Amino acid sequence: MTKVAGKATLAMVAELAGVSSPTVSKVLNGRDDVAESTRTRVQEALATIGYESPVQRRVRAAGPPLVDFVCEGLSSAYAVEVLRGVVEHAADENIEIVLSQVSPELLRETDHEDWANRLVETGRKGLILVTSEMSEAQLLSFQRRNIPVVVIDPKSPLKDGVVSVGATNWAGGKAATDHLLGLGHSKIAYIGGPESAECHVARLHGYMAALRSNGIEIRPEYITGGGFKSDYGVTGLASFAALDDPPTAIFASSDSIAVGVIEEARRRGISIPGDLSLVGFDGTYLSRQTMPKLTTVAQPLGDMGRAALRSVLRLMAGDTLESHHVELATKLIVRDSTTAPRA
Repeated sequence: MTKVAGKATLAMVAELAGVSSPTVSKVLNGRDDVAESTRTRVQEALATIGYESPVQRRVRAAGPPLVDFVCEGLSSAYAVEVLRGVVEHAADENIEIVLSQVSPELLRETDHEDWANRLVETGRKGLILVTSEMSEAQLLSFQRRNIPVVVIDPKSPLKDGVVSVGATNWAGGKAATDHLLGLGHSKIAYIGGPESAECHVARLHGYMAALRSNGIEIRPEYITGGGFKSDYGVTGLASFAALDDPPTAIFASSDSIAVGVIEEARRRGISIPGDLSLVGFDGTYLSRQTMPKLTTVAQPLGDMGRAALRSVLRLMAGDTLESHHVELATKLIVRDSTTAPRA
């Protein structure tokens, strides 16, 4: 629609939408006590007239659009490599990235209305969340304020319409396990991430599918985990080492977990890959720095960051996306941490 000439006012929007000025204010502030049909009429009137609130005018005058990148912390090699892709694409598009660090506990406790209002007031035009668990109320708050949200590797199922970016986790889990099977291993253990994380579930199912297709029994004592940090590699290997019949190979569902396995193996005098073969997942810089260098399933983490930002920018421009889920291919990289089991 064509915007009207002259300075747009709140009263003009209210008149065009057939509502009161306070109702228009409620829509602008993202209040949830407005019927969806009324909200739609007001948003259409805002677009038609070209009305900008004082906050929006200040934000526009401040310079390039800001996109918030939210993660649990840059101690995660995964988040660092995703962020690199985001920043590289942002430089090409003249977009500024604001980094926010938030714990899962703080994310759950944060008042979603306050958070959404702060994003608007500080000029954030979009939001990229890395492996975060978002409530439906939080997502609705962003939606009401027209803040596009893209989630990378969500920890829980998302409501319809929320855009996500991930990798072929099931295929990657199967490829990791097939590699170990091809070397002659049959006693293969798995150390996974949080039980609610969809990427963990897909990798676990890929691992199980590879075993089943080779007629190998799935042994519950060979499956453990709880998080993607190195601590779970330490405790996972400790639990396997205590078994009467320990595994000869481990598929760790993140490179960080694999680092923990290597550390604990060194403490116990377990040789990798002589006594124990090990495959990681993610393909981060950690996999190139371990001794031995880690065989891993590489996710295109930089490309995932670029895809997330592209999706945010398209949503900011009002485009309709062809798909609400972008899935990029994983690739097995064979290095020095895997070999045939001892005879």
